[in-house]
Amino acid sequence: MKKSNLFALFLLSPMLAISQTEPAPYGALPSERQLKWHEMEMYTLIHYTPTTFQNKEWGFGDADPQIFNPSKFDADQIARAAASGGFKGLISVAKHHDGFCLWPTKTTTYSVASSPWKEGKGDMVKEFMKASHDNGLEFGVYLSAWDRNDTRYGSKAYADAYRDQLRELMSNYGPLFTSWHDGANGGDGYYGGKNEKRTIDRSTYYEWHEKTWPIVRELQPMAMIFSDVGPDMRWVGNEKGFAAETSWATLTPRSKDGKTPVPGEVDDSNLPTGDRGGQYWIPAECDVPQRPGWFYHEDQNDKVKTPNQLFEIYLKSVGRGGGMNLGLAPMPEGVLHDNDVKSLAAFGEKIKATFAENLAAGAQAKASNVRQNNEKFNVQHLFDQDRYTYYASDDNVHNPSIEITLPKEQEFDLIRLRENIKLGQRLDSVQVETWANNAWQPLAKATSIGANRLIKLYKPVKAQKLRVTLYAPVAPTLSDFALFKEAPSDFKFDVLDRNKVPKDQLKMISGDKNAALALDNNTSTVWETLLSNPKYVEIRLAKTQQIIGMSYTPRSDGKLAGVPTKYEVQLSMDGKAWNTVHIGEFSNIKANATPQNITFSAPQEAHYIRFIPKDVLSADKAFSVAEFEVYLK
Repeated sequence: MKKSNLFALFLLSPMLAISQTEPAPYGALPSERQLKWHEMEMYTLIHYTPTTFQNKEWGFGDADPQIFNPSKFDADQIARAAASGGFKGLISVAKHHDGFCLWPTKTTTYSVASSPWKEGKGDMVKEFMKASHDNGLEFGVYLSAWDRNDTRYGSKAYADAYRDQLRELMSNYGPLFTSWHDGANGGDGYYGGKNEKRTIDRSTYYEWHEKTWPIVRELQPMAMIFSDVGPDMRWVGNEKGFAAETSWATLTPRSKDGKTPVPGEVDDSNLPTGDRGGQYWIPAECDVPQRPGWFYHEDQNDKVKTPNQLFEIYLKSVGRGGGMNLGLAPMPEGVLHDNDVKSLAAFGEKIKATFAENLAAGAQAKASNVRQNNEKFNVQHLFDQDRYTYYASDDNVHNPSIEITLPKEQEFDLIRLRENIKLGQRLDSVQVETWANNAWQPLAKATSIGANRLIKLYKPVKAQKLRVTLYAPVAPTLSDFALFKEAPSDFKFDVLDRNKVPKDQLKMISGDKNAALALDNNTSTVWETLLSNPKYVEIRLAKTQQIIGMSYTPRSDGKLAGVPTKYEVQLSMDGKAWNTVHIGEFSNIKANATPQNITFSAPQEAHYIRFIPKDVLSADKAFSVAEFEVYLK
């Protein structure tokens, strides 16, 4: 062998030796942008379009741009409130399904440029971007693929215009942490005055893989692309903010029809759980509105989620290896309501207080096996606050145990575990025990550890000595073990006392013998019936009264049978002559099965109410309701 070659081999050999000590990567691995996203943990999504001014949940696309004129829009107030909650990013809904663009796009006249706000010279996306950066937040955008205003929707011209809109957003608003796309595509809309239903072939129309997402990759390579199928993060399958108890970061997307999965055309059965050994690293994003709806509604001011409710969402999203995306809804004037601001700040304080002290800090640990007895993989890395230094066992040791001794006895109710996900999601499960009465006592178990796993105990426990047993198909790489005590929160809102008609003054006068379940003050019971003829249900008030609206609560059992998406409300004084007072849609009820408020344009005198379901989320003629409420002036 030549000296030069021998010398080169000599130089390389230490590097080879080092690399051989590292466990081989296992399964699908996260990209650099996905690692950064996991570290962010929480961010917000801002819904604010003409739909806000119409008091709707989804705009039809028919709003006059002249109504979009917030009196005191303050992007800084919104971003500051998000930052106070500990959130690390803000996503502007640059265009929702109503088609109105919050930036002066060249692709359509239906934008802020046609509104009186700032005399048509404003750029709300830019203001959100600047406010985000000023408050230490990453910035992202959401661009709805569905456009209920654009007369071109359904044609090639619109698909091209949509990609032009995406290029504008990807090019003019600095570095973005996400490009957000959902699966709502096609249906009823204004469409330039056509007022019709349009359908598209979701699998081909947008050319997501071929033309659309490559724009993001080219112009914003660090932006996470969200849709129900990824490619960077997936929808969790609900809008409650909860991932499944077992939620793998890996996924093999499935299509309903055997074609390539695309937004809105996907088998969603594996979205909550992911797939153990899935083909791609596509972790779950858990999106949930701060209020019942994504847009602001005045009658939801007392329904803002409390800090404790937000903390539960955090535990079941970030604490299950996903991300928490909280929807914020500014009022028509352009700022968040005080209840939203106060709750966010109190949640931020609760998060900060809970995780301020790691009760396992300073612990000593001993493992049943340490990889090659190498200090690089020592168990003390579990306590160094670094996500990517880690403990590992030898390749042939797949379920090592670690005994941990705390400096003193501690009381805790939260356990945090993390893997070094740069080497994949390796752990199948873990078991935690405490030493008591001279024996190991079971304390907790968990699956799908991944980037972050928070185990909430039923009640606080005291312990000084614990044992963690790891179960994996390969050598595990555990990077973090921590103990915390949940901080209390006695936060309360000033609750709006809405004037409801007492249920003993309401009676179902149509339907079968179980119709009373719709008025039993119990949202867990469901009245399900077949509406053959007549195709409506009627409620009688004890006396004629002035009513301002009503609410429909859908079933909460996870089923969709009989849930209406469109409806009509009629009123009558005598039960014979009827007057239509409201026609509307429960536009997002499939994903967000929360109480749906119906507010009349003016108070109405009535003795009888007729609720007419127009379209339902099931076949045949079924109708279901968990609860009706009627509101007085």
